[in-house]
Amino acid sequence: MLILLPPSEGKAELGNGPALELSRLSFPSLNASREVVLDALVALCAGSGAQTVLGLSQGQLGEIGKNRDLRGAPTLTAAELYTGVLYDHLGLASMSSEAAGRAAQSLVIFSGLWGLLRIGDRVPPYRLSMGVKLPPLGGLGSYWRRSVAPVLDAEPGLVVDMRSSTYAAAWQPGGRAVAVRVLKDGKVVSHMAKATRGVIARSLLEGDCDPQTPEELVKVLDSLGHTVALGKAPAGRRPWTLDVTV
Repeated sequence: MLILLPPSEGKAELGNGPALELSRLSFPSLNASREVVLDALVALCAGSGAQTVLGLSQGQLGEIGKNRDLRGAPTLTAAELYTGVLYDHLGLASMSSEAAGRAAQSLVIFSGLWGLLRIGDRVPPYRLSMGVKLPPLGGLGSYWRRSVAPVLDAEPGLVVDMRSSTYAAAWQPGGRAVAVRVLKDGKVVSHMAKATRGVIARSLLEGDCDPQTPEELVKVLDSLGHTVALGKAPAGRRPWTLDVTV
């Protein structure tokens, strides 16, 4: 089972480890693409125009300096780096050792800068959304799709997709995937979706389960106390939809 996560805008401020070594990251076939994006981002942040391209407010201008210094900045693990709502509710730091081991194998984090990360990969804090059009590469969703698709297409098993639409643009896993949607009072909600997705991911990892089909996933989550329903069988490359009611 693969559990796909978006990154979070909220990140730790500083790393505490050695400088970036791309050769030590998971998914090494992405390293050539990572180098290209990294070079383009550093070049953008060394000149003018970075605030507009990256969509930064006045209070976020310090992110430009971080991006400019990425190659020499201290790193930390992806598990420590991302601090948003989904990751707060995922609670990697408080997992049992068994669940943490499963998280290291099952969780895949999408990133506008790194493409894909595992939670043990060490990278410096950065600012780059998959929705950015990065000169001269253009939209990063389209850019990463060419490199990411063959890597993840080769990964076996059920895919549980917790990504937002911005990050889903980088890979469409098709009918072996289940996209998690959050409902309240019968309506799709966004304000609590991140928290709920974090809770669902934690339940799967702590539950020591490995569903192989969307139907098995429904049974597992029901047994773990969640109220879920599977949508109709999808067509083409579209994933199944799993509604979680809160």
